[in-house]
Amino acid sequence: MSLPPARLDRFARHIVLPEIGGAGQVALANKHIAVIGLGGIGSPALQYLAGAGIGRFTLIDDDVVDASNLQRQTIFTARDVGHGKATSARRWLANFDDALDVTLSDTRITKNNVHNLISGADLVLDGTDNFATRLAVSDACVAERVPLLSAAVGRFQGQVGAFAGHLAGHACYRCFVGDAFDTEDCDTCAEDGVLGAMAGWTGSFAAMQTVRILLSGVSRFGNPMWGKLHILDGMQPGMRTLTIAKDTACKGCDSPA
Repeated sequence: MSLPPARLDRFARHIVLPEIGGAGQVALANKHIAVIGLGGIGSPALQYLAGAGIGRFTLIDDDVVDASNLQRQTIFTARDVGHGKATSARRWLANFDDALDVTLSDTRITKNNVHNLISGADLVLDGTDNFATRLAVSDACVAERVPLLSAAVGRFQGQVGAFAGHLAGHACYRCFVGDAFDTEDCDTCAEDGVLGAMAGWTGSFAAMQTVRILLSGVSRFGNPMWGKLHILDGMQPGMRTLTIAKDTACKGCDSPA
């Protein structure tokens, strides 16, 4: 498969990179990403993933745009306040690149519906803001054999980690946080605050890691880095990387199919 001339021109700055090249760009055009949570992380990540030429998106968020979101959720404007985030995000994508294949769900993620929502995706990017949803997504990713990139942000710190709990010997997100968080309780940016630019850094880094995962085995940039958790510090600033070990007693991935 090759890209039409208009697409070659659009992604020329990618294609000239030896680490990506034409083969990498074609691969990205054929990938399907499910983005769960279109807030402070999902917004900038979506912008860079669309800009990178990912061909297909499933957008999942049941929330509506609030004025307080505009400080960090970069795809929304004052005109979007009161409207659904998933619908507003699809409108942004249509204005940005009408060649993209976009579907959406404005239904709240549950253990019962998440499997259908992510089935068939090449990767799930989870930027949601509570542990119950994150764990439901993680468990579904293991069951559906879909890799997960989990990203979170609060105050002046971000976290981005890649998990492949469906693969033997690799940790899932539940291996990282355990079972104690199977509730809706979670610190929120409404309570603790968040620097808008910190959300942007975390989201754009998540987008870069997404491209790494999608190009694994295709180009030199491809490297999934499974089980690596990157912690972004906005106060110092700096970044450190931890390795998340597989929990052999994990109820989420102890017996992957």
